[in-house]
Amino acid sequence: MAAAVFVEKLQKRYGSVDAVKDVSFQVEPGEIFGLLGPNGAGKTTIIRCLCTLALPDSGRVEVCGLSAIAQPRLVRQQLGYVAQEVALDKMLTGREMLQLQAALYHLPRPLTRTRIETVLDLLGLQEWADKKTGTYSGGIRKRLDLAAGLLHQPAVLVLDEPTAGLDIESRVVMWNFLRQVRQAGTTVLMTSHYLEEIDALADRVAIVDRGVAIATGTPAELKTRVGGDRITLRIREFSPTEEAEKARSLLQALPLVQEAIVNSAQGNSLNLVVTPQSEAIVAIQDTLRHANLPIFGIAQSQPSLDDVYLAATGRTLLDAELAAAGMRDPKTERKQNMR
Repeated sequence: MAAAVFVEKLQKRYGSVDAVKDVSFQVEPGEIFGLLGPNGAGKTTIIRCLCTLALPDSGRVEVCGLSAIAQPRLVRQQLGYVAQEVALDKMLTGREMLQLQAALYHLPRPLTRTRIETVLDLLGLQEWADKKTGTYSGGIRKRLDLAAGLLHQPAVLVLDEPTAGLDIESRVVMWNFLRQVRQAGTTVLMTSHYLEEIDALADRVAIVDRGVAIATGTPAELKTRVGGDRITLRIREFSPTEEAEKARSLLQALPLVQEAIVNSAQGNSLNLVVTPQSEAIVAIQDTLRHANLPIFGIAQSQPSLDDVYLAATGRTLLDAELAAAGMRDPKTERKQNMR
């Protein structure tokens, strides 16, 4: 059976900007696959190439065995695409919007009525169906956009940041809906910069950073590869570089410490990987106390997808988001290695 989505060595450049440098991944039929990364990582460009909205400079992009480059019209028939920005005509009702979408896909009228009722029920939109979309909340608008993407029963549903800007209640509704879609056999490819969303929903994930896929696998596999528990440590609220480097050097020498990184973007905090179930915090406290170094804060946890990103790039997803927004200088973000 052909992969639902196959991307190999994808590259896309806009002028002098390499939006996508080298991305490869494969999505199996019937799974939820997540593209995780900060804003500006290249996720939307990947989606646009997949959905035949942008022509790659090089690489292979296939949907259900069809080339998105050579067979774009056939590929579109296999896809349901829901963009990050919801585009609805405020003067039309939800039902009228779905009827328009059905006409664009040339669905027969009897089938159109059945499909519309099905997606309205699936997304809990019956009470809103005959109201103008200009009266909808953000969550209801997003649900209607999803209904339009599902109307023609695509083999692959592509979602670009499906819960961005939604409240908690709307996000939970969206998560439950996506699980139902997967159980019905539809393949889902979604982008997100929400760690908990990808961790909760995705069967497998590709982490994208600056146009490159830096890790691919199940969330559990990726966290296992990082190894060890995580400890976040602050010597002071904002530690001097020299003091943070001294602490890192001392702690890196401990047998239970597998890795130590100084995160300059977060006030020179220390991010440590330690042997699981070790007495790491006690050993760290003793080591720093003997060196007359204070501890402002310390916490231990199991690995997360953010730890995977940190291990690969030397910065957290939050740091990357802030850098992309111009709030922090990415040149100050660096990974410190002892060896």
